Amino acid sequence: MSGATIHASCVVFGEAGVLIRGASGSGKSALAHMLLAAASGRDGFARLVCDDRVRVERRNGRLVARAVPQIAGRMEVRGVGLLAFPHEPSAVVRLVVDCLSDAPTRLPVPAEQMDAIEGVILPRLAHRVEPALTRIVLRRLRDLHDTVVTER
Repeated sequence: MSGATIHASCVVFGEAGVLIRGASGSGKSALAHMLLAAASGRDGFARLVCDDRVRVERRNGRLVARAVPQIAGRMEVRGVGLLAFPHEPSAVVRLVVDCLSDAPTRLPVPAEQMDAIEGVILPRLAHRVEPALTRIVLRRLRDLHDTVVTER
């Protein structure tokens, strides 16, 4: 299998994978948990793909995130430990969220709103993890179109 294992978490919301990156302690697991909780209050579908480590690979022009078998279905809840969650083995990533420790750029330039992973260019949000971020992520997912851009 080609691709790479990266320090990130991933959840699938509806049919869209959200890849959550950031330094240790930046709130990746917290954001994943908030997104899963937001889905439980709606009729939407959401599942954990993997927490802390995610396998990513380019497949047919899309970025696929896969659970790392050793930690599949487990999520760290700070102060509690590892908890079991229903999970999906993989998801097509539609959005990348980078968890920041500082305030985000007030008006990011277009280049800051995209990122290439494994040659697939994806929309990107960079923000501190706070309750409002869940709504921002969900709104961004709703506004995405299923277009794929790949690097040459």
